[in-house]
Amino acid sequence: MSQLDFQENAASRESPQPDPPRIGVYVCHCGGNISDVVDVESVRRAVACLPGVVVARCHMFMCSDPGQQTIADDVRNEKLNRVVVAACSPSLHELTFRQTLSRAGLNPYLYEHANVREHVSWCSKSDPRGATEKAIRLVGAAVAKARLLGRLEGIGVEATQHVVVIGGGVSGLRAARDLSRCGLEVTLIEHSPFLGGRAVQLGRVYPGDDDARQLVGRLLAEIAEDPNITVSTQTDIAAVSGYLGNFHLQVRVHPRGVGEELTEGQLQAAMEACPETVLSQFEHGMVRRMAIYRPYPGCYPATAAIDWPSCTRCGRCSDAVGGQGIALQAETKEVSLDAGAIVMATGFDLYQPRPDEYGYGRFPNVITLPQLIRLLASEDFAEGGLRWNGHSVENVCLIHCVGSRQVPGIHEPGPDGRLNEYCSRVCCTATLHAALEIRRRFPETNVFEFYQDIRTYGRGHEQIYEEACRRGVILFRYRAEEPPVVSAAEHEGPDALTVRVKDTLTFGEEIEVPADLVVLSVGMVPPDMAGLLETLKLPRSADGFLQEVHPKLRPVESSVNGVFLAGTCQAPMDITESCAAAAAAASKAAALLGRGRIELAPFVARVDPERCRGEGRCVEECASRRAVALVEKEVDGIQVRRAEVNPALCSGCGMCVAVCPQGAIQVDGWRIDQFEAIVDAIVADYPEPEAVHA
Repeated sequence: MSQLDFQENAASRESPQPDPPRIGVYVCHCGGNISDVVDVESVRRAVACLPGVVVARCHMFMCSDPGQQTIADDVRNEKLNRVVVAACSPSLHELTFRQTLSRAGLNPYLYEHANVREHVSWCSKSDPRGATEKAIRLVGAAVAKARLLGRLEGIGVEATQHVVVIGGGVSGLRAARDLSRCGLEVTLIEHSPFLGGRAVQLGRVYPGDDDARQLVGRLLAEIAEDPNITVSTQTDIAAVSGYLGNFHLQVRVHPRGVGEELTEGQLQAAMEACPETVLSQFEHGMVRRMAIYRPYPGCYPATAAIDWPSCTRCGRCSDAVGGQGIALQAETKEVSLDAGAIVMATGFDLYQPRPDEYGYGRFPNVITLPQLIRLLASEDFAEGGLRWNGHSVENVCLIHCVGSRQVPGIHEPGPDGRLNEYCSRVCCTATLHAALEIRRRFPETNVFEFYQDIRTYGRGHEQIYEEACRRGVILFRYRAEEPPVVSAAEHEGPDALTVRVKDTLTFGEEIEVPADLVVLSVGMVPPDMAGLLETLKLPRSADGFLQEVHPKLRPVESSVNGVFLAGTCQAPMDITESCAAAAAAASKAAALLGRGRIELAPFVARVDPERCRGEGRCVEECASRRAVALVEKEVDGIQVRRAEVNPALCSGCGMCVAVCPQGAIQVDGWRIDQFEAIVDAIVADYPEPEAVHA
């Protein structure tokens, strides 16, 4: 708390205005958005008569430079000490008008906003008279609250110019690089032993047909050479405390088990000596690897790592290198980190088809799209035709929307009881891109796609669809309630399959397609990170991904100040979108921390120590935010407990106000007496609107 300007635990204490209210009220036409429904002149005349109002004006666009200048001039010339603007949503322009007051020399928090666009004109177009009356009452309520406003001062927080990025995939790499370019120190934390995430598992990526590993490799090279970035792999978050500007993280760094001093030859010898093998996650379980391993040539870090759950600590790898560079008894270390901000770049998981979903797990030649992509990226297919399990593949059937766009009553919920009703967005283009690659490289192989809808939404994506059609990819469209059926082909070989579907493109004709390989285009699902989310108190969306504050206005900010979202932890995205989101998150963090000091809004709870009895109900109610705590104090020589608010953690939600039996806690800017004034004003008598639009 020493880094906060608490001012005796009242950093945002609401000081009453010494002078009588002189209120200016400004009603915006919003270019017709408001005035086409609401009679703004009637609103102006009605509120001009209210106590304390000395100026009441209408303007076509209050947010314009002339509109703002009108307010500033009135503050100076009419000696205004309160301002009310009736306009659009406060989320759009409340900050605009507060800054106008500051430029005019008035405390920016002596301002009240009335939303008469979203709350009135847009929802009451069929009743202009009623809309006008409602607008009068809302503006009157804003005036009533404005009379009771007092000066507030922002909360100053000294910020640590260091950012922790959680996740070493493409979005985490991009965020770390951009933050470093802004002059901030970065610690990049990755749970697995290697950076790159899922992007390095891809072959060529759309729309430019670039090599994914080379694209990520350039980012990795920049990360490796950047002195501002510290990389910590095999690291988990144990605990997080603090607030925006001053987070404190406890992390567990698990041993790699293999030293950097080993030469390439020694690494190869150690890996070849390992007797334990497991299915390779990098190859999506299609091949096996050793317990000491590197996922692919050119990985970063280049040093191999030991898969501890698979390792028996037999010591053969150590013997192969003469006992040097292998640490089988290394222990996990706990490290503390201080950060001004945190960027979440935890990525996504792939949907795992249920047993026998489209024959998955029952038929060996039913695989997922990620497995097909790894298959196509294999050097084994540099020459010759497409093969699977030693057999030539003549017909490939790709089924879209597996694990996405699920319908209640048709699909079974997952282990968490949730249906993935969302669209994973990238699957259509990824499936078409894979189909196109098969047709280009293996023109003798027939490719069939079964889809509900084709969503090639990105720039250049539609051309992939058109090119696939030109190359002979055959498409069938099915309805969600009648998905394709995969079954063994009668009177054919042991691995021959048939895909049967009612094709809506041919008016419901039932079609059977022979298949040597069935590929399920699986969607993205949020990763299992319940422990981390509980530690950070981050909310999820209805789909299970991390929830942003607002999809348009604050798209990469979480509800926890100082925690930003990057990439597919937030929603399904392709690489381009993930990098854009990462750059936005880095920009937001850099803008906050760049000056070394952050000013927060003062609308936070404040305790009256004379009324507080230390019962602790406010602490219980604020358990999720941890903004209120009970502290020991001495009052008149007696040790007592009193509630104390950390304003940097407080969101001003007011839950503590509702549970305090003594009424000892209030939220500055939204006190109970201000609420009461609003209610009284809403139910007050106002003159009937003199003129209403027809």
